[in-house]
Amino acid sequence: MDKSLHFTVCVLTALLLLRESSQAGEEKDPEIWLCVPPCQEDPYVMVRGAELEGYCMELLAALAGMLRFQYRVRVVADGQYGAVAAGGNWSGMIGEILRREADMAVAPLTVTSAREEVVSFTTPFLQTGIGILLRKDTASQDMSFFHFLSPFSKETWTALLFAYLLTCFCLFLVARLSPCEWNEPKNEENHFTFLNSLWFGAGALALQGATPRPQAFSVRVIAVVWWLFTLALLAAYIANFTALLSSGSEQLPIQTFEDLVKQRNLEFGTLEGSSTFYYFKNSKNPIHQMIYEYMEKRREHVLVKTYQEAVQRVMDSNYAFIGESISQDLAAARHCNLIRAPEVIGARGFGIATSQASPWTKPLSIAVLKLRESGDLDYLRNKWWESSCLQERWGPLEPPALGGLFLTLGIGLALGILAALKSCCSVFTEEICTRLRIKGAARQSQETSGKANA
Repeated sequence: MDKSLHFTVCVLTALLLLRESSQAGEEKDPEIWLCVPPCQEDPYVMVRGAELEGYCMELLAALAGMLRFQYRVRVVADGQYGAVAAGGNWSGMIGEILRREADMAVAPLTVTSAREEVVSFTTPFLQTGIGILLRKDTASQDMSFFHFLSPFSKETWTALLFAYLLTCFCLFLVARLSPCEWNEPKNEENHFTFLNSLWFGAGALALQGATPRPQAFSVRVIAVVWWLFTLALLAAYIANFTALLSSGSEQLPIQTFEDLVKQRNLEFGTLEGSSTFYYFKNSKNPIHQMIYEYMEKRREHVLVKTYQEAVQRVMDSNYAFIGESISQDLAAARHCNLIRAPEVIGARGFGIATSQASPWTKPLSIAVLKLRESGDLDYLRNKWWESSCLQERWGPLEPPALGGLFLTLGIGLALGILAALKSCCSVFTEEICTRLRIKGAARQSQETSGKANA
């Protein structure tokens, strides 16, 4: 009996010890090795003193807090994201995961079919595409001397001129037909001549009152409709002209990848061995094939090793960088002399890479979705992509922007002076002729009186 009781106590003690050890093991967070991109890849991973910070580091901290794991960070040895080498081996972060040197890679790592075949990716935490990064002074075309006409197209200006002439003709015609516009019908006096109608319409365009003032109800109806038309027209012109002056993308001659291929002033390239390079290599689009052939023939000269090298080259030379649009948006936010072309192709996403046998892929994907639904990913995006160029959006206007206005003013002043000189010349000529006639008549009278006296 004592032996059985002793055995029971020992078993219970052993079970309690095993339970405590299992609970202790459950409370201890698992430890994961991570590889991150090379340091100073703004804004994903940056060195601040003895610590790392950036978008990826804050994302890691949020995921670790949700999934209760600890992690150790190591920078990828070769500084590459991951591409297939000549021997079939993978380099960069993908290679380190395959060799089990790291459990996962948290970086701006593009999800591609080739990478998905060897590793697993979580739900993308950032959406991006392929864009063109340019320097503003090399990308912008010279502003037209008549830039103030740019808010409206040529067709709109033609239609506006036609509407102006038609309205003025209608004013003239209706004023002629309406008895109220005749001051003295017997004397056939009507102030709404065609020239006066043109002057009245021009005054309305400039929001200025002009004579003659309409008296008949029919003429007033046409005048009110023309005033409302000009009011809406001027509002649209001012709004478009303001937007045109405040935005530089309208002056970009390189709007698309086709424009990039056709021009000859800028060299263009991308990161060597990046997913962007292989996107153009595998694309069947003729324009994309031309871009790939250009980069392949000049790969030693146009392909860059790092993203920082690409940005610096864009700022220092006539070079256009083809890469991830979200990284280019950051470069444009950090460097106010850079701009991204409007077209973005190849929609894709950045995901966290893990080994195919890793149990963390699905929990990480769920955690990323929760962060997106709660707005935390948008907060991180706005925090680390904040632009420092907002105050420079409204800069001083350059002379070419308003040169056409000054030219138009000068032409108008010159025409006015010429018209005044013509009038003066006409009056002067008439005065001379009158005086010559008077002198001639005086001489003739003298000669006549002389002959009479003789």
